[in-house]
Amino acid sequence: MNATDRTPADLLRSALAADPGRPLVTFYDDATGERVELSVATFANWVAKTANLLQGDLGAEPGDRLALLLPAHWQSAVWLLACASVGVVAEVGGDPAGADLVVSGPDTLERALACGGERVALALRPLGGRFPQPPAGFADYAVEVPGQGDRFAPFVPVDPEGPALVVGGEELTHTALVARAREDAAKLGLGEGSRVLTGLGYDTWEGLSAGLYAALAAGGSVVLCRNLDRLPADGLAQRSESERVTHTV
Repeated sequence: MNATDRTPADLLRSALAADPGRPLVTFYDDATGERVELSVATFANWVAKTANLLQGDLGAEPGDRLALLLPAHWQSAVWLLACASVGVVAEVGGDPAGADLVVSGPDTLERALACGGERVALALRPLGGRFPQPPAGFADYAVEVPGQGDRFAPFVPVDPEGPALVVGGEELTHTALVARAREDAAKLGLGEGSRVLTGLGYDTWEGLSAGLYAALAAGGSVVLCRNLDRLPADGLAQRSESERVTHTV
């Protein structure tokens, strides 16, 4: 990737310029049988639409705090990169009561109501489906995001030295996040074309790095598996072979 990239959004732009058609995130949910594969271009399009929703409709500004109450999921990865694109600080598992905005999955809606700002809910259904009944007090992401623009430009340039992410009680700037992702990629031996399979959650840096940032920094891709414990004993080896996995975390 480009050595001058200083933010996660920069990493995504470089990936898009290098090879927009290659896979970036392949997601499995072994509780539902769902499989979704997003190329760099498709993922970047989701990020642009989400960033436009965040900046435009939700009125988010650089430095605002967003409590991200989502599991390891392809849509969670989209939100992390959208926050980085706008300059919003993504607090993974953060306290909604102290956040400017909250993004919640279906299992944390009651907790998310503590946020006094904008609230967005994701059904996390296959194919990005909407809620059958919209949750009261929330905007349904699947309803709001399709009409957003396919290109994004921040109203204010993102400061690479500004805060980007809070996970496990640790706050990282954009530059620190990118540097750590590159370090992790080097430790794992990742390079262009690497395919990383992971069943780790997104509630730790290790999970976020294995499931998104390290592969992005290296020019690789991820096979992100949710509910991997539901997979039959021989299923992991079969998946690794079919997905051409090079590294397993």
